[in-house]
Amino acid sequence: MRGFPLTLALVAVVIWSGVSADIDLSKLVSSGVRMGDFLSRMYPPNFSVWPEVQKGLLETLRIAILGTLGSVFISTFLGVLAAQTLMPAAVYRPVRSLLALIRSIPLILVAMLMVGAVGLGPLPGILAITFHATGMLAKFYAEAIDDVQPAPVLALDSMGASGLQRLKFGIWPQMAPVILRDTIFRFELNLRESLVLGVVGAGGVGFYIQTYVRSFQYDKAATVAIVIAVLIVLIELINSAIRRKFS
Repeated sequence: MRGFPLTLALVAVVIWSGVSADIDLSKLVSSGVRMGDFLSRMYPPNFSVWPEVQKGLLETLRIAILGTLGSVFISTFLGVLAAQTLMPAAVYRPVRSLLALIRSIPLILVAMLMVGAVGLGPLPGILAITFHATGMLAKFYAEAIDDVQPAPVLALDSMGASGLQRLKFGIWPQMAPVILRDTIFRFELNLRESLVLGVVGAGGVGFYIQTYVRSFQYDKAATVAIVIAVLIVLIELINSAIRRKFS
């Protein structure tokens, strides 16, 4: 019975969401024709734009890689400061609040601010990804530090191990799989987010998506969509292989 109020509250929230969302099933049914017309304009894909798409795709990869690398460096520092087991409350609480604030800012808004600050091109995209990813990655790193079990570290300490040995053999083996998993996950997310940064002029293949759709060149937009889908699948396969190797 203790869970009944929570269940009732969840049901009330779902009902409120459905009523206030102005959902019209007739619109959903009639949308099939328009959706079919849209998809028919995308077939067959126009692969003549492959050189342009390739250029944008490589730029997107660079944005994701460099943005992830930048966030890893910053998150390593902030993750230590946000670790409850390492820092006093006067330090880790403000840092965690800062990370929560960073996570609350939409990426597209960060990208627009960076474009206004440094101009068009891949640089604002890299800066936006670095800033936005740090809010999540530093939190993950801090949690990895807090989850370290003290028993192996104490055992090494009782045998006279140095601080570096305790870190290498007691702390890092516990943290490494978690940090690797979270970093790979964040890279995948950064790659997906980098795909749309071109919409606001922050570089990448998103610029071509916007250009082709706005000019009603749906066959070319289909080519971009296919290439993006293949890239995402390849990245997922590579990341899965890396996780299996280090798990």
